[in-house]
Amino acid sequence: MQKSPDAFRTISEVAMELDVPQHVLRFWETKFTQIKPLKRGGGRRYYRPEDIDLLRGIRTLLYHDGYTIKGVQKVLREQGLRHVTEIGREELEAELAAMEADGAPAPQDQGGEAAGVSVDGDPAASAQPEDATPQHLAPAPFPPQPLTEEQQDKLENILDELEGLKARLEAARTAIQA
Repeated sequence: MQKSPDAFRTISEVAMELDVPQHVLRFWETKFTQIKPLKRGGGRRYYRPEDIDLLRGIRTLLYHDGYTIKGVQKVLREQGLRHVTEIGREELEAELAAMEADGAPAPQDQGGEAAGVSVDGDPAASAQPEDATPQHLAPAPFPPQPLTEEQQDKLENILDELEGLKARLEAARTAIQA
């Protein structure tokens, strides 16, 4: 049985959909007060569709756009919840468009064949081959570029400065202990 698009999702369902570990979602709840899943008996979290769009937007800003947590907090503060939620919706639309362009079927919710169980309940009928690659993986990062001579000089100057500061700290500690 397939869930409605408006149905609430558990933390495990959201973690699978966003390809983010559950503990990261719990951590984000502590850093972004805008994330407010419903909590039921036993502390189970249920995420609304709007929560999932917000989480997807936060994930996009953190993982794809290179923002820090403080940077995302600033975006939420200055541009608002709707802006980040819209980023999440755009990311979902882009993922769906890419899947359609590749000829891949649209992802199904937990109850369908995408969950590894056929609609009639037979897990063997929908088993995927072992070499099947997940469609939700991000592309590999670019290989690091070699440092320019100017960048190497800057790093060497910073290293020299840090070593000098370390020596001063050690001298101060020795003076305090004496």
